[in-house]
Amino acid sequence: MAKAQRDYYDVLGVGRDAAPADIKKAYRRLLIKYHPDKNPDDPAAEEKFKEAAEAFEVLSDPQKRQRYDQFGHAGLSGAGVHDFSGMGFEDILSMFGFGDLFGGFGGGRRGRGRGADLQTEMELTLEEVATGTERTLEFTRQDYCDECGGTGAAPGSQRQNCRTCGGYGQVEQSGGFGLIMGRVITTCPTCRGQGKVYSKPCPNCRGTGLAPKKRIVNVKVPAGIQDGQAIRVRGEGEPGENGASRGDLHCYVHVRAHEFFARRGNDLVLSMPISFTQAALGAKLDVPTLRGTATLTVPRGTQPGQVFRLAEQGLPDLRTGRTGDQYVEVRVEIPTRLDGRQEQLLRSFAETEDKGVLPESKGFLERLVEYLSGMEKKNE
Repeated sequence: MAKAQRDYYDVLGVGRDAAPADIKKAYRRLLIKYHPDKNPDDPAAEEKFKEAAEAFEVLSDPQKRQRYDQFGHAGLSGAGVHDFSGMGFEDILSMFGFGDLFGGFGGGRRGRGRGADLQTEMELTLEEVATGTERTLEFTRQDYCDECGGTGAAPGSQRQNCRTCGGYGQVEQSGGFGLIMGRVITTCPTCRGQGKVYSKPCPNCRGTGLAPKKRIVNVKVPAGIQDGQAIRVRGEGEPGENGASRGDLHCYVHVRAHEFFARRGNDLVLSMPISFTQAALGAKLDVPTLRGTATLTVPRGTQPGQVFRLAEQGLPDLRTGRTGDQYVEVRVEIPTRLDGRQEQLLRSFAETEDKGVLPESKGFLERLVEYLSGMEKKNE
C-alpha cells in the first residue's frame, strides 16, 4: 500500500500563510537537523531530508505553491516536481543553492560533483499526444574543451598547488548562513576543489576545461503526456567534476491549444453546432475525432447543451495506456435569416402549438398587460 503524502506545510512546520523567507528559514533548519552526516545511525533521517526538499521545491515556487494550495498533491501532476528518492544529498543541496552549506560537517562526501542539469522545451499538438512522437532537439551545453581535453591546461603546462587554497581544495570563509554562524568551509573557486592548477591555462577555455558545444539528441515522447510534464534524458546535461557523472536534460512539454478539442485529463470535449431541425427530428452526424471521423446519432428532441459520449476516442493514459473518451456537446443554432418559404413553414408549425406559448412575444405582452392592470387595481 502506497504511503500517504504529508501536507507540505506540516513537513516544514509553517502555516499556510507563511512568507517565502519563513519557508526558506524552515527548510534550512530541517537540512541541519536531518543531514546524514549528523545522523549516521538514523535511517529515517534520509527520508525526512528528502521529504523536506520536496516540500521546499513546491512551496518556494509561487506557481507550484498556488496549484498545491488549490488542488493539493493531485494538482502537481505535470508541474515538474523532482523525484528526490533517487537523488544524492549533494545533488539536492546543489539544486537549491545550498551546496557549500555543510562544508564543515563531513568532507568524505565531497568530490562527487555531479554535472548540472539542463532544461529545454518542446511544443506538441494533440494529435502527437494521442500517438506519441519523436523529436530532434538541438541545444548548447558546456562540454569538455576540445583543445585541452577538459584538463584546462595549455600544451606543456605543469600542475602545481593552487595558491588560493594551498592545495587543499577548500577555503575557509567567515560569516554564516541561516543558523550556521562562524567559519564556513567552501570549495575553492580557483581550482574547483582539485587543489591543483596548471601553470598555463588553455587559451580556448581559459583554464576551465569546458567550452560551449552544440548537441543534437532524439527524444521519444510517450503517448498521453500532459502539458507541463518533463521528459528526462539521462546523461545529456553538463559534465561533472573529477570524472563524476553528467547531469540530465529535462525537456518540458507544452501542448498547443486545438482548434476544436478541449482536453480534460485523458478525455476530449467537442462543442458541435447542429440545426434546430436536426435537434427536433434527430440526425446522424459525422463528428471529427483525432483519428478521423465517427458517426454520432442525435435522437429526436435533443436539447441545447446535451452531451453525448464517443467511447475510446480520447487520449491514452500515460501510465496504463487506457484510452479516454470524447464528449460531444451539441449547440443548437437558430437561423437569423429565413427565406419566404421557410418562414411560412415555421408559421404553419407555430399554429399547431399551444397558443399560450407561441408566439412568445404575444404571450409576454399579454402577461405584461395583466400585470399592469393588477398594479392599477391595487393602487386604487
